[in-house]
Amino acid sequence: MPIFTAPDGTELAYHLRGEGDPLVVLPGGPMWASSYLGDLGGLAAHRRLVLLDLRGTGDSAVPADPATYRCDRLVDDVEALRAHLGLERMDLLAHSAGGSLAMLYAARYPQRVARLALVTAIPWALGMPVTAEHRLSAARLRSGEPWFADAFPMFEKWLEGKAEFDPKIVPFFYGRWDDAAAEHDARVEFNDDAADVYGSDGAYDPPATRAALARFTAPVLVLAGGLDGGPRPELARSAADVFPDAQFAVQPGAGHYPWVDDPEWFARRVAAFLDGAEAALPSVE
Repeated sequence: MPIFTAPDGTELAYHLRGEGDPLVVLPGGPMWASSYLGDLGGLAAHRRLVLLDLRGTGDSAVPADPATYRCDRLVDDVEALRAHLGLERMDLLAHSAGGSLAMLYAARYPQRVARLALVTAIPWALGMPVTAEHRLSAARLRSGEPWFADAFPMFEKWLEGKAEFDPKIVPFFYGRWDDAAAEHDARVEFNDDAADVYGSDGAYDPPATRAALARFTAPVLVLAGGLDGGPRPELARSAADVFPDAQFAVQPGAGHYPWVDDPEWFARRVAAFLDGAEAALPSVE
């Protein structure tokens, strides 16, 4: 397991999967260990995945200063990884909450990003939060599922802050709830204390980030799940509109983890973007 040292001396780990040109991958959560990403639905057959364990997660060390869990401060870790890998410019993929980290990195180091893929990314860094109604509107699309009647009232109470997270609501985060989805959910490892700091006061400056990304010229893919509540496709499209050279794609029938719901579709779409071969894809967006 490779290790590198962050600017503050914290030892950070990353995991390599696949062969080919490197693709640096930032996990979501926030502050989930990268293990839940797996091989991103077979994307490792196209690229060598460099899966970062953010500080305090997975195999990375806990920092001396918990304030360094804040999203804007994690940008230094991403830059240290790029330098450690010896990459002049890197392709970068981020999932969910990791999307805000990737946006902050692209805003600060635009010359270091060759291509940027944002997968069901929550655009907190752009001042675009996911609301309870976003999540409920997506959840209502699942009304025909056998688990819906029991899960929906719990989901509402959780969003209202009247109940703790109940495992019965997990199916709302997947495009289909089956053995593969359940196995994926069981692999999740996270750091709750770090997650509380990730988006704390001072983490984001949306006007400055939007202004910086309006000058970001690298190609960007913003991929949403058709059944995802965070973000809904409409919110993801608004995030895509911030970038001068952005493609927007909706994966049909996918939830928050599109590589679990339809691995072949996901890997093909993302690989085409990374290779600049989108023109060869059928028009399904």
